[in-house]
Amino acid sequence: MDRAIRPLVIIAAFAGSLAVGLLIMLWVMGGLKTVTAPAAIGGPFQLVDQAGRTVTEQNLKGKPTLIFFGFTHCPDVCPTALFEISEVLKAMGSDADKVNAWFVSVDPERDTAAAMKDYLSSFDPHLKGLTGDPAAVAKVLSAYRVYARKVPLKDGDYTMDHTALIYLMDRNGNFVAPFNLKRTPEEAAKDLKRYL
Repeated sequence: MDRAIRPLVIIAAFAGSLAVGLLIMLWVMGGLKTVTAPAAIGGPFQLVDQAGRTVTEQNLKGKPTLIFFGFTHCPDVCPTALFEISEVLKAMGSDADKVNAWFVSVDPERDTAAAMKDYLSSFDPHLKGLTGDPAAVAKVLSAYRVYARKVPLKDGDYTMDHTALIYLMDRNGNFVAPFNLKRTPEEAAKDLKRYL
């Protein structure tokens, strides 16, 4: 065997033996257990609901929670999502009392508690609104990894670009997954009931 190749063969044999030994050891010990870390979505916040009551992340605990971020001046996406959430809550019947459903403003400049109360009167009464001062809203947007940006309009007004998904949180306030509304309200309600 060539002197230049011999050290490479020895190293390859050693690495192969090490890999086989590791696999045998893992097999004997029962293999690796996969542990999934919880997603880093959510966290401490302090906002006010449409009645002016303080709400924190502690209010999410004890019930599964749907959270949607939007704004009251939204022309289409927000009212559609809130209508669909309302339909799911309606399909849940009395079990809707066992779920938190929050609409969190990304536009605290216009979305006061009173504006949220008026806006949400068109949707299921289980759906509650959250707003606060710009710093408090910015904190919750960051904690939930929500994109929101003010976009000026030609007439001097503005709209908001924002993340438009529904967050499903478990009974401990931990993020589970985006909640799928692209199905019948009955199917979505059945899925949500799994977390009660």
